[in-house]
Amino acid sequence: MLKTPAALTLLLAFALPAVAQAPPPSEIDKDLMEVTIPQLQAFYAAHKYTVTQVVQWHLARIHRYNGIYRPVEQILEKEALATAAQEDAEPADAAHGPLWGVPMVVKANTSIAGQVTTDGWAGYTLPGHEFLAAKDATIVGRLRAAGAILIGHTNMPDFAASDTNRSSSFGRTGNAYDVRFSPGGSSGGTVTAVTSNMAVLGNGTDTGNSIRMPSATSAVIGVFPTRGLVSIAGIAPLDWLLDNTGPIARDVTDTAIALSVMAGIDASGKPTADPLDPRTAEAPAKAEAGPYTQYLKSGTLKGKRFGVPAFILKGTDVPFQGIAAVVPDAAAEAEERRTATPLRPETRAAFLKSLDGLRTAGAEIVFDDSIMPDSFAKIASRVGTLPYIREGTEIYLKEFGPAQYHSPEEYEKATGRPLPDTIVGSHDYNGILGDRRGLPAQAQSHIETDPRAQANYFTPRDKALAIFNGTLDRLHLDGYVYPATQMPPPDETMEQDGKISGGPHSETSWVNILGVPAVVVVGGWYPGGLPFGLEISTRRWHDGDLLGWAYAYEQATHYRHPPVLVEQGLLPGAP
Repeated sequence: MLKTPAALTLLLAFALPAVAQAPPPSEIDKDLMEVTIPQLQAFYAAHKYTVTQVVQWHLARIHRYNGIYRPVEQILEKEALATAAQEDAEPADAAHGPLWGVPMVVKANTSIAGQVTTDGWAGYTLPGHEFLAAKDATIVGRLRAAGAILIGHTNMPDFAASDTNRSSSFGRTGNAYDVRFSPGGSSGGTVTAVTSNMAVLGNGTDTGNSIRMPSATSAVIGVFPTRGLVSIAGIAPLDWLLDNTGPIARDVTDTAIALSVMAGIDASGKPTADPLDPRTAEAPAKAEAGPYTQYLKSGTLKGKRFGVPAFILKGTDVPFQGIAAVVPDAAAEAEERRTATPLRPETRAAFLKSLDGLRTAGAEIVFDDSIMPDSFAKIASRVGTLPYIREGTEIYLKEFGPAQYHSPEEYEKATGRPLPDTIVGSHDYNGILGDRRGLPAQAQSHIETDPRAQANYFTPRDKALAIFNGTLDRLHLDGYVYPATQMPPPDETMEQDGKISGGPHSETSWVNILGVPAVVVVGGWYPGGLPFGLEISTRRWHDGDLLGWAYAYEQATHYRHPPVLVEQGLLPGAP
């Protein structure tokens, strides 16, 4: 990670030189640039390209541009080409999965058996103590079974605990539309790789906004499924009570195909529960039937009503990971004020303009001060998860850790240093307990046995969810719509507000608290040429409906266009 703002400024503050004229694109360049999964499958069916050729094309783009944009931390070239060769050697009449021959990237906190799961942190790359994953994450196993070709692990900030994309294990990832700007975090590596056509799709993870916010900066579709639809087993946790994973792609159809695979949709259309992730147990009975492509119809927005949450427009904050019950109200309110993020005027303007696409497709937008006002944010803020983060890390290391360490204690014994507070909680609980923000908190506990769990987590969560659902019922709304970020992507070559930005920031962590589904679509463009992302959310388990609305919006607007990449002009990012 870059150590100081000055270092970051020195790294990036160079003018882009004139870019040499590129040679005319070949036929494969024309065919594979912005290729969708259905188009790729059609090329394979017509025997126009082999899987190996397609994988080589995407790997070549990584090699060409990764030195500038740095989205891919580990290039899995040997493994990807071997898998491609195996798929090319299959009999012509062999049955293929829905992602057969699709090159994709996987975020660096998602375990791939035998590969280093850096989680963005240099401490998992120590020579002789690397985090070599014991087995595949559940979604990785499902992606492989569907025929996907894993071509790389994407960069992310340490432990996914940042709204930008600078890591201690690999350095900085830049925004594909202008490398000087932030792609957002923590799935910034995946969005830069996908929007740059280095991969067809990828997975992101999201604890407070980390699929949705970077998708908004980079003109891609980011899906936050109903929590429990997709297993998070094998994904290094930041906060296991808030964590989620979902697909990131360049269009809604590709995300629907990928989500069906990640959810384990079976022949009956039901998602598959994962015993390693207990929150998936209710999915087979409650989720809308898959595959999710069946919901993708142009007219799905006609007659729909969407409310705009008042607290987001106002900039009222729901602090990330909430505030535990032990914290007095006055201290909680002070923290809420401290972390509030106003909606920037240029983002408000982009948001209001983006609503025209919904209206054009037949939807009605409802503005009302009673739609999720400050009182909702206040309740959601008291869903405190920090007292339980160590439990998530313990569960993950026990099941997916390398041979050297299957617990925080074993990591410290092996390396001589402890795991950071970010993923295990404070090491020093003396006198009045304090969390890492300086607020009173309780010591790390297991949520299943903690007597304060009801007050810390369950009661305020259920109250907030009741407001969410109750507002939909009262105003006959189908969902909510709002800006995915409170600001445009910031320029990381210069200080803003006295420091290098840690953003862009959002006010969407309440989605994680409630576990409701949300999707970010390409909502337009800022005047300077950077993307704006529009977010839509709805009731739990209505993921198919949500994707149908996203598809209808996409078909009504067609905002996406690929970035124009550069091959030189800035020094490459470095740890």
